[in-house]
Amino acid sequence: MSVTAEQIKALREVTGAGMMDCKHALEESDGNIEKAIEYLRKRGAAIGEKRAGRATEQGLVEAYIHTGGRVGAIIELNCETDFVARTEEFRTLARDIAMQVTAMNPLVISRDQLEPALVERELDIYRTQARNEGKDEQVAEKIAQGRLEKFFQEVVLLEQTFIKDTGKTIKDLLNEAMAKTGEHITIRRFQRYHLGEPDKS
Repeated sequence: MSVTAEQIKALREVTGAGMMDCKHALEESDGNIEKAIEYLRKRGAAIGEKRAGRATEQGLVEAYIHTGGRVGAIIELNCETDFVARTEEFRTLARDIAMQVTAMNPLVISRDQLEPALVERELDIYRTQARNEGKDEQVAEKIAQGRLEKFFQEVVLLEQTFIKDTGKTIKDLLNEAMAKTGEHITIRRFQRYHLGEPDKS
């Protein structure tokens, strides 16, 4: 089907994707904006997977300090080329992620960085809670696994809901950036600071 310039413009405003990408997404989605957004997200995820093995040695270190100067974060965001690292979009992405870390205090970037003992301890707590609610073993296990997924969404940066757009996770945000730039983008590390908090090291 043919799509209008207004539809393309509307999709661009929502996603920030290129003109031709928006046009193609709308054509694939019969002009449905919601489906086109989903199409672009999936495309970003596919690009991310394809480029996962590529080196990300460029990038920048970005900081966000919350008003009042009591809490803030520093992150290192990596990409493949200095050209992308110098763009305003990349800097904005890094700042948004630093803001996310400041506001939501994640423990790790990805779930595989969590200590297995911590995960097992949480799972054990959820199993006990479910049993105390009178659930049998099979149901208790399902409930515990569901609660563990919620735990991951709270403490794993990539799985957290983006504070500026609750319809996206941080992983979605990275996938969209990869779709736009055509480069692999990774969060290498972060550090959050809260005034008066003891040093964890």
